[in-house]
Amino acid sequence: MEISAEMVKNLRQQSGAGIMECKNALKETNGDIEEAITFLRKKGLAKADKKA
Repeated sequence: MEISAEMVKNLRQQSGAGIMECKNALKETNGDIEEAITFLRKKGLAKADKKA
């Protein structure tokens, strides 16, 4: 699956991780945003909780 800049931007906003980390997470999860967030959390790169 092609990973678009918009997908990376969306994941960055949700996770707080860096551009390359987000891009790699999306590649690993075939573009699934929710799976990518879980992937980043397992790697320790995403914020644990969203800000209130």
